[in-house]
Amino acid sequence: MRLTLVPLLFLAAPALANDGFGGLSATGLTFDQTDAVAMEEERLFISIDRVAVDYVFRNLTDRDVTGEVIFPLPPVGVWSGYEAMMNLPEDLTQEDLVGFTATVDGKPVSVEIDRIAVVEEGFDEENPPSRQYDNPGRDVTADLERLGIPLTLDYMAVRKVLLSLPEEKRKEVEALGLAEYYDGDPAQDVPPDVWGTWAIVTRYHWTQTFPAGKTLSVSHSYTNRPPGGLFYWSDPPEEYQTDLVNQYCIDPGTSKALAKALKNPEGDEFGHYGTAWNISYVLRTANSWAGPIGRFTLTLDKGDPRNVISLCAEGVRKTDPTTFVIEKKDYTPDRDLEVLIVQPMNPN
Repeated sequence: MRLTLVPLLFLAAPALANDGFGGLSATGLTFDQTDAVAMEEERLFISIDRVAVDYVFRNLTDRDVTGEVIFPLPPVGVWSGYEAMMNLPEDLTQEDLVGFTATVDGKPVSVEIDRIAVVEEGFDEENPPSRQYDNPGRDVTADLERLGIPLTLDYMAVRKVLLSLPEEKRKEVEALGLAEYYDGDPAQDVPPDVWGTWAIVTRYHWTQTFPAGKTLSVSHSYTNRPPGGLFYWSDPPEEYQTDLVNQYCIDPGTSKALAKALKNPEGDEFGHYGTAWNISYVLRTANSWAGPIGRFTLTLDKGDPRNVISLCAEGVRKTDPTTFVIEKKDYTPDRDLEVLIVQPMNPN
């Protein structure tokens, strides 16, 4: 019996009141709905700069179940380096953007890495392409190869190739929705240019067998690169901050804590600003396994005692000055995790 397991990351748009930068957010292991393998335990750790997950799975059948475990990063626009507004490594030519590692029953797994190019098509407000972790877009990898365009996030190398294409290939590139060419303005000394519109999905994967009737421990970790940016707060919240109140369940107590943490000692005229991280984690992918999660533990680390954290969750326990824990049994997630962590501009 073969199944496909897909742990995923997807692009999360920043929901900030001020200047923001893009980044990555994450989901857990998932594959087509199955009654063969149950998730007995999930221990999830999330901080500003790291995500680590430990799972215990049980094969409920009397046959081995084998599948390809896949961990794709969300689509990263080929022009992200040009925009310089992504929480990503400075060197976008490297294959591994997040330092992904995995173990099975405590032993390191040899993880393969490949890339595909995709073009997002359409936009559904309730389920935008960046949230469609099972369908990141139209695969255009073969089109790039045929046209001689390199599969890289090095936008300067891509731009050079696109500008060197003959007219007939340029028309094909535009017809495929891969790029937009601009004539420039010689009178204003503006040269012709081009803008690439596709994104690259990096996929980590390995083949895994779940032994018949037995448990298997699977762990993976990687560098967290969430979106965020400059953050302003007022108490009581202003009308334009209502979306943040709803998204992160910012109650009156948390609102006051945010205003206090961000208060500028030099006075109101200088503004009350800080830095925010918008961390998303898709929990509902766990519902593709057999039954609920037997035991679920989420540990959140806000990084500094002076930082303020807010999220929509019940049963949150503060275990030390920076960490919070949520524990559940027979857990069937009905919503995904959205976490706001705010750091004062001058934490000292």
